Amino acid sequence: MKSDFSTPAAPLRGLGGPLRSSEPVRAAPAPSAAVVLLEEAADLLVVHLDFRAALQTCERALPSLANLDAGTSLEVKCSLCIVGIQALAEMNRWREVLSWVLQYYQVPEKLPPKVLELCVLLYSKMQEPGAVLEVVSAWLQDPDNQDLPEYRALAELHLQRVLLPLGCLSEAEELVVGSAGFSEEQQLDILQAISKARQQQKHQRLGSEEAQKLNQEGSFSHKFLSLLMLLRRLWDSTVSHFFSLPFKKSLLAALILCLLVVRFDPVSSIGRRDCWASLRSSQTHLGENSPGIHESNPSWRKLPLLC
Repeated sequence: MKSDFSTPAAPLRGLGGPLRSSEPVRAAPAPSAAVVLLEEAADLLVVHLDFRAALQTCERALPSLANLDAGTSLEVKCSLCIVGIQALAEMNRWREVLSWVLQYYQVPEKLPPKVLELCVLLYSKMQEPGAVLEVVSAWLQDPDNQDLPEYRALAELHLQRVLLPLGCLSEAEELVVGSAGFSEEQQLDILQAISKARQQQKHQRLGSEEAQKLNQEGSFSHKFLSLLMLLRRLWDSTVSHFFSLPFKKSLLAALILCLLVVRFDPVSSIGRRDCWASLRSSQTHLGENSPGIHESNPSWRKLPLLC
């Protein structure tokens, strides 16, 4: 019976090239447990949106990297950390990212460039670039990292997202001048940006000092006005209290006060007689208007004793 296929089947190709019919078919190596867990964690993160399970899967996979060769282990470890960072950020646990990553790399200098870049972007977006300042600075100062192709991109990111927003202008200049990863044109552009940032920082400092001075002057004026208002209230209260007294009692008190002043003045004897005459006249006038005043106030009869 004639075959329906007009062309012969293509030879099977393995890792060593075309296979002959007499050669056994080589089975593909089974993926390691870490690789399987990495795929599972990525699926939980992207498809199922189960961020807690994705993080737990990454934490289970990271200790099993010892069974892989060095190159594959570093690549899988970096991918697991990236998935873990994204899971922590989705759960609003972004403050734990840096410490979580460093527990698997021990020192900042050993962090992969992709992981470090993701940390810088995350913390700068959350308005806390100072959290990664020391980590990125240590990574950039390491001689082994300066030969990496990602060094210049990370240095620029560190300048734009960390140093300049924090006002670390001297550190930014040292990084640009002392780094061989920047060309002369790039160094000139970055130094101009640093100079502009320094001028803005100076203007902001002057504006802050002027505002503080104005606030102090305004505070003094406010205290002075408050003191004047307090004195005004006290004066109004005293005047209102004085005018609230009965007229006759007020007049009597004023006359007695004048009499005491004249009484203790050894020079003016004429003033005593005039004052006493005025007092007697006022007494007679008040007595006529108030017939009961002599009965209720017997002290009127004793006034001559003061003279």
